[in-house]
Amino acid sequence: MTSVPFPTAKPRIRTLLVDDEPLARERMRMLLARHPDVEVLAECADGAEAVGVIDALAPDLVFLDVEMPRLTGFDVLQNIDETHLPSVVFVSGHDKYAVRAFETHAVDYLLKPVAADRVDRTLTRIRERRAEAARGSVAEPALQGLLAQLRGDAGTEAPVSEHRRTNRLAVKSEGRLVLLHVDDVEWVEASGNYVQVHAQGATYTMRETMKRMEERLDPTRFVRIHRGSIVNVDRIKALEPWLHGEYVVILHDGTRLAASRVYVGRLNAIIRN
Repeated sequence: MTSVPFPTAKPRIRTLLVDDEPLARERMRMLLARHPDVEVLAECADGAEAVGVIDALAPDLVFLDVEMPRLTGFDVLQNIDETHLPSVVFVSGHDKYAVRAFETHAVDYLLKPVAADRVDRTLTRIRERRAEAARGSVAEPALQGLLAQLRGDAGTEAPVSEHRRTNRLAVKSEGRLVLLHVDDVEWVEASGNYVQVHAQGATYTMRETMKRMEERLDPTRFVRIHRGSIVNVDRIKALEPWLHGEYVVILHDGTRLAASRVYVGRLNAIIRN
């Protein structure tokens, strides 16, 4: 008699929700209930509680709010037992932490209010990772990298005001975050407390200041030509002299931008190089 194997059930994804907003936890719980293989073990209302629960329950996955009282989401990861490192999805009402999350190997970054399709895609990614290799007692390499960068050699976190040069930007597009490579950026313009990033014929919004954008972009490739604009040098087609030592910068797509006299020296220096 030949035995017929029973279908193997999907391994359950043991999940923890960490958010100081009850409505946010309720919405996430509702979205996760659509996935039979997701088991919500517990909910935490602050970071300090989350540290203890993660160490006690060793969940597979944590949806972790960034901004919370007492401990932030990043603080939580610095304080948990390294033998219990789960996969982490950061959740926030703001996109200003997105670049840091992506650069520090987060599995995903969700913006509130969280959309159902974004949760679906995140869980698909989690399932694929779990299928590729068993977690066992070894922490996910990406999260190990996150902790190494968070803790640093001296065990302290770099000041928020310090920004590393980046090769990609997390920008808003139709309610979701898109990773945009800086090579595709044509120019950046100021827009109140935001900046507008022009790339590949589209315009994206970031909550960032021009000063910080200037610090984050490679100064050999991007130059500030005006108080309200930064340009990718490779996208400059021509310069037209204007009044009082100023220029009009013409990009390959035909965009015309004013280069004020204050910034002309920088523009000349980088172009001559």
